[in-house]
Amino acid sequence: MSTLALAVRDSRTMLRRNLLHARRYPSLTLNLLLTPVMLLLLFVYIFGNTMSAGLGPGGGGRSAYIAYVVPGILLMTIGSSVIGAAVSVATDMNEGIIARFRTMAIHRPSVLIGHVTGSVLQSVAGVVLVGAVALAIGFRPTHATAPEWLAALALI
Repeated sequence: MSTLALAVRDSRTMLRRNLLHARRYPSLTLNLLLTPVMLLLLFVYIFGNTMSAGLGPGGGGRSAYIAYVVPGILLMTIGSSVIGAAVSVATDMNEGIIARFRTMAIHRPSVLIGHVTGSVLQSVAGVVLVGAVALAIGFRPTHATAPEWLAALALI
């Protein structure tokens, strides 16, 4: 096998390890997925009337406030998954698993690649869930074209 094929195999193995951890500890995954949804609902339904008053004269109503708050919640979703990946790597380092991996004949960056890929998958799931809830409560992406929205999602 080539060096690239071995690196891909090792990274895939570390991704599988990361996904098994997510399956064994569903509270972490649920926390990652449900916290942004709860924050969205909290900001829209509990604080929405008060906070939307700061959008200018007349406030613009609930739909203007939802259009204002959803992008921020989406960015918070991405940020929380990045923090989760950093905590996972730090936990692996403190538990000594990284030291064990160093003694094995694996591609060095594969541990980090596995964590980052798992984090990206969790981020995509979180963004899709928050987007679906936002659409359900009234978010309508009308101020941009479809290619602009795809570019924004690619950037996120």
